[in-house]
Amino acid sequence: MFSSFDFDVIRRSLPYLFYEGMTFTLTLTALSAFGGLVFGTLIALMRLSGYRLLGRVAGLYVDFMRSLPLVLVIFWFYFLVPYIGQWLTGASRPIKVGAFSSSLITFIMFEAAYFSEIMRAGIQSISRGQPAAASALGMTYSQTMRYVVLPQAFRNMLPVLLTQTIVLFQDTSLVYVLSITDFLGAASKVAQRDGRLVEMYLFAAVVYFTISCIASWSVRRLQARISIVR
Repeated sequence: MFSSFDFDVIRRSLPYLFYEGMTFTLTLTALSAFGGLVFGTLIALMRLSGYRLLGRVAGLYVDFMRSLPLVLVIFWFYFLVPYIGQWLTGASRPIKVGAFSSSLITFIMFEAAYFSEIMRAGIQSISRGQPAAASALGMTYSQTMRYVVLPQAFRNMLPVLLTQTIVLFQDTSLVYVLSITDFLGAASKVAQRDGRLVEMYLFAAVVYFTISCIASWSVRRLQARISIVR
């Protein structure tokens, strides 16, 4: 089976695959996870607020984003938003949105819907007595959330948040449809250039599998430690 397998093409491509491709993938994953967590926390607070309209709007946003395929959202943002921006601003030409900015904003918006549900569950897991005690001490709602509720919710849901980040890492491979040189995009370019599709796509699969397995194992270890502390 591997008699005609060219390992040398993989060896020659390692600097390009990891220095350019994997660096982009990890950067996009980290920035998207951070932005999605911040935006998702705000959405979770909106859903749990006493204002029905805010909760309704946040709920519709979450349901809408979670019902769409991610690759479709990527295409929508990259191809339609420039024309929507042109229409809103009255510009003579479509607003330029770079491929990186487009993919980053898309992932933040998309992942925020998932992170918000995780954070909402974390906030609801906190005993109601703690916000009441904080209020009795004279703390405002924002202070209670910042110093009492959110730190505990984040700690309780950290394994789930990291698991969702692993899924995000895998989903970043979809940006290759925009011809972005992420890890899969770099592997695809090498495969097309050298005509070694089997080698490059198999190697890309092994790399994604290895990183995801190591990250999942680390999350399980972290979850076990958190359970022991509790």
